[in-house]
Amino acid sequence: MARALRLAHRGDWRVAPENTLAAMRAALAIDACDGLEFDVRGSREGVPILLHDDTLDRVQGRPERAEALSVAELAAGGIPTLADVLAAAGPDPFLDVELKGEVVPAVIGVLEAARGAALPRTVVSSFEPETLAWLGLRRPAWARWFNTEDLTPETVAVARDIGCRGLSVDWRAIDGPGIARAHAAGLTVAAWTVRRRSTAARLERMGVVALCVEAAALDGPV
Repeated sequence: MARALRLAHRGDWRVAPENTLAAMRAALAIDACDGLEFDVRGSREGVPILLHDDTLDRVQGRPERAEALSVAELAAGGIPTLADVLAAAGPDPFLDVELKGEVVPAVIGVLEAARGAALPRTVVSSFEPETLAWLGLRRPAWARWFNTEDLTPETVAVARDIGCRGLSVDWRAIDGPGIARAHAAGLTVAAWTVRRRSTAARLERMGVVALCVEAAALDGPV
């Protein structure tokens, strides 16, 4: 049985706010951590930055949207650019780069500059099929995951039809028949967001290739 990758969900937010450089560095300092999962949006200038929500309210305590602020204004709130995070991570960790909101074309150039044209040890994921299709037209060789809440035949068909390599699925919806359905379509299955070590171990035995983890599950196997 292959060991599933453990990807820190928005870094290690037990140490620093999610999607910050400090959270990413803290996660990578954990021996069991194989890489990072983080969320990318665009600044007012179209520069890729890290932010999960539509606004800065929940984490930074500000009402603005990312696209309304400059890179400098976002940096003042502790929000890093994608380029800064890639430089801090280096070439070795596996990365799940989740695209949020409107497409940010500059993401392609920033990823290529940091990781090379083949984009090794990296997947680009999204809940939006249109975003994944957009990227597939421009970089068809890049690994893409369709983020979903289920493994129904319809969901598997969407991922297959837009050329994804895998699905990243709410762990509670993952079962044997669903994994078999994905594998029959030529797709791997990853899981989000796992907090317990026992859950991580069970999913690993089922054949999940990667786990988006936080809390105790980030610290390693049972």
